[in-house]
Amino acid sequence: MKFFLDTADIKEIREANSWGVLDGVTSNPSLIAKTGRKFREVAAEICATVKGDVSLETVALDADDIVKEAHELVKFGSNAVVKIPIMKEGLKALKRLADEGIRCNVTTCFSAPQALLAAKAGAAYISPFVGRLDDIGHDGMEVARQIRTIYDNYGFKTQLLVASIRHPLHVIEAAMIGADVATMPFKIFEQLVKHPLTDSGIEKFLKDWKSQNLSIW
Repeated sequence: MKFFLDTADIKEIREANSWGVLDGVTSNPSLIAKTGRKFREVAAEICATVKGDVSLETVALDADDIVKEAHELVKFGSNAVVKIPIMKEGLKALKRLADEGIRCNVTTCFSAPQALLAAKAGAAYISPFVGRLDDIGHDGMEVARQIRTIYDNYGFKTQLLVASIRHPLHVIEAAMIGADVATMPFKIFEQLVKHPLTDSGIEKFLKDWKSQNLSIW
């Protein structure tokens, strides 16, 4: 399973990238606005920093305008992927862009039927928002499981990108159902590598080593 970082903070991206396990980035207008920088500046820097796919979101609501925005977004790099919300106009734009060979990540997905439509229209990625579904009392990961089953049943090439991840358990569940990608905030990314027993174990090993007054050199 690929790990994407859901952020527009270049410092977080560079740190995660230095670990050697970052596969891509997802962003949106809200995340980029939080940086206080210009959209073009942020988008270009992220695409240049990360080798993997970088999702950049459109804001238009009309198919023609979405397509125009998409053509501008892909100029930021060969790894730029266009994020499009699941809606009628979005599907129209998605089909046109897919036919042009432009990869799209269909976002704000909250149901298996939406994911099925996106796959049929040629989406490269589908992003079910599992955390937001959990927030309103639904089982977000169950929707992701349904999507995985449907895609496998029909051989859709659309990648399942589990989004709106709230905690490490979401990441584990995504991996267990065979999701292609999990995208998460940096704080969740950090939590994946941490465990209190690891910290205490390292502390004990170092204490025992120092007590022997030894050196590895």
